[in-house]
Amino acid sequence: MGSAMSERCHRRQRWAARGALASVALAALLPLLTGGLKGLLLLAAGLAGLALTAAALWWVLSRRGPARTGAAALAVVAPVAVITLFATANLLWVVFASLVLWCLAVWSGRYALRSTGLRPVRVKEYRTPPPKRPFLLLNPRSGGGKVAKFGLREKAEALGARVVLLDADQHQDVTALAKAAVADGADLLGVAGGDGTQALVAAVAAEHGLPFLVISAGTRNHFAMDLGLDRDDPSTCLDALTDGVELRVDLGFAAGRPFVNNASFGVYGAVVQSPGYREDKVGAALDRLPELLTRQSGPRLTAGADGTTIADPQAVLVSNNPYRMDDPFGFGRRERLDSGKLGVLAVRVDSAVEAAELLLAPRPEGLTVLTAQQVVVEADAPDLEVGLDGEALTLPAPVHCRIARRALRVRVPRNRPGVPEAPPRLDWRRLRKLAAAVGRTAAPSRSWRT
Repeated sequence: MGSAMSERCHRRQRWAARGALASVALAALLPLLTGGLKGLLLLAAGLAGLALTAAALWWVLSRRGPARTGAAALAVVAPVAVITLFATANLLWVVFASLVLWCLAVWSGRYALRSTGLRPVRVKEYRTPPPKRPFLLLNPRSGGGKVAKFGLREKAEALGARVVLLDADQHQDVTALAKAAVADGADLLGVAGGDGTQALVAAVAAEHGLPFLVISAGTRNHFAMDLGLDRDDPSTCLDALTDGVELRVDLGFAAGRPFVNNASFGVYGAVVQSPGYREDKVGAALDRLPELLTRQSGPRLTAGADGTTIADPQAVLVSNNPYRMDDPFGFGRRERLDSGKLGVLAVRVDSAVEAAELLLAPRPEGLTVLTAQQVVVEADAPDLEVGLDGEALTLPAPVHCRIARRALRVRVPRNRPGVPEAPPRLDWRRLRKLAAAVGRTAAPSRSWRT
């Protein structure tokens, strides 16, 4: 009976792969089959419109004054003109049909690949006794006042935690506060605040081998998201004090400074230094980007990642484990936090043509994506402006980035939303093999698991 069920699974897998390939072929051929030469010309016009839109967006970011205004208008007019062309030719339905076929191909292809049994490795959970003397730092301003809104202080103290509210009117050294708590006998350190504050206290916890509690009271809570915590109700994170498990996750360092998410060099690292960035992020970015993107200001960067040299990028992002890049719905998420590898994303765009290539080319030359255990970012200046988990810093060049594998013990609630399973990466070569497979040859061997 088990053999029959396995064979049915393999049959579904094969037909799903065939359906994905057929949908892709039909999506590409539909404009030609329905419109003939007109369809081919409109398809070319559509690609040209996308390229023109990408170029216009580049001009919006890299120009000022009337040039920026004109580019913004072009970025709107170009796609509208393409849609109008298809509508005039009564072929607009073809565009929507092709999009539906592409979506069907993606869904069917991922179903086929998911059914191969190749599952992402989940972080192992460790059952440990609850802490006896937990110490928590709460930032009352973080996330627009979530500490007070969700009664975090009252709930934490009711669960036996010692709580310190950070003073919003003066700078406090959270690292010193965490170390003092350890010296006083704390057996868990926790933070309700932004990812930058989380990283500083996490480094102290890792240094002393103590569990660390993440309370998702920040604005974006990227680290909490990748841990599978509830970002809508940060008070649920406190359940870990009584009913929790531990995860062993990695911790990144840039010039000895810890980060739980990423260290950003170049354009973003410079933009976050702007005086008005916190109040008006978009305005501050638009004000600084023209000089940064056209290299009129800012240092020239060179990044080295495990033997690979990235020359003269405008931006380099070094992340604590790589971000997912191939799924628009999971963009910005990390599949794992314990791989022991840094993610590296570098961008170099010097013209509108290269901006269009970045959008349309399957492997644009201006985009570098890789993983490494060590990354060195050099510059033609003595100091580098860095965005470290969103916090603005200036570090002496070169900046050495490394990752400490599974150095951090993160205590999380046993019952939590969890991290949604990432869909498998679309591998069309693999799909062709699955579509042509016969019988059980469609199933991979267990040795392929990672």
